[in-house]
Amino acid sequence: MAKPATQSRRSARVVQLRKGATVEMVLLTCPDAAQAMLIAESFGTAVIDADGLRDLHQRLIVETADSLSEGLGDRAMQIHLQRIVGAYVGSAHGAGQFYSRAVSEARDATAKAANDARDEDLDGPVGYDNAAQRKREFAADMGIQAHSLRMAAEGAVAAYEQIVGEQWKPFERPVESPGQTIDRKAAEQQMSALG
Repeated sequence: MAKPATQSRRSARVVQLRKGATVEMVLLTCPDAAQAMLIAESFGTAVIDADGLRDLHQRLIVETADSLSEGLGDRAMQIHLQRIVGAYVGSAHGAGQFYSRAVSEARDATAKAANDARDEDLDGPVGYDNAAQRKREFAADMGIQAHSLRMAAEGAVAAYEQIVGEQWKPFERPVESPGQTIDRKAAEQQMSALG
């Protein structure tokens, strides 16, 4: 019987990285200023001061860093700001994803309501909106919220660059895989049992 060919190379250990939300992800999921204005006009919601939100959050982080500068070294400040900005970006990205789901549900409900043969989508009692209208209004509210958080995240990212001197990028931590350590322990016990 022929022996199978053995591999002479060691298999490389692949380390997966847990990816954080990026600014690009926020820009793709959250409404921009033009879309937020259109939402506000179409649904009669408040028009937010997007530039003011962005500038306020940038100043907030810059002033916080100034107050911490005596107690933190450059690297500690960078790590601290990395986490702070990551929280802003992650929050905006989560809001953007929620907004996207709300828009999908509103579209589905609106399409169903347009079908005249469906009884369950008929308007409710007088004075109450139908389900599709409520979903559209909810999506509009979520759009304004996502836009607001996007502007806060943009301000935080700008502050990071101003303080640290380089563009912010999310921290990528290795994915913990506890299964490998358990397998290794089991293998050690089995080998010790073999003698």
